[in-house]
Amino acid sequence: MQNNDIHTNKSWKQDVYNAYLTIVLDKINRLQHNLAELKESGSNETKSTASDKHETALAMLQIEQAKNREQLLIAQQQQEALQRIKNMVNPAKISNGSLVKTSLGHFYICTALGKAVVANVVVQAISAQSPLGNILIGLSVQQSFTINNSHGIIEAIE
Repeated sequence: MQNNDIHTNKSWKQDVYNAYLTIVLDKINRLQHNLAELKESGSNETKSTASDKHETALAMLQIEQAKNREQLLIAQQQQEALQRIKNMVNPAKISNGSLVKTSLGHFYICTALGKAVVANVVVQAISAQSPLGNILIGLSVQQSFTINNSHGIIEAIE
């Protein structure tokens, strides 16, 4: 699929959505698995004899569990954000849920999920609250924008 054909493919936006949903669900599954392993390690550690070494190991496990729980909460919030935008209509102006083709690249306005390659095209998922997202919200096709001394033009919105 060539870049010029992307926005004529009605399923491309759904493919982008599915790619990011898969990324988030994989992250959630991985974090849940890590938490289960950490819980098991913690159970094994509490069965060990009490000493400074074991107390330190247990404290480190608890810190790692807290970190994983925080990351899991963030991933679940990202999943919720994606699910909220799934059925949004294609507006004439950029809004949350828009897939935007610009002269600077492709951006999916949803939640900060980073880059993904969909149909050989790099897409950057950004939050509407991010600096670029904040600039793009409300713009329409052929409007220009500037961020970090880079000038871009909105080429298409899905």
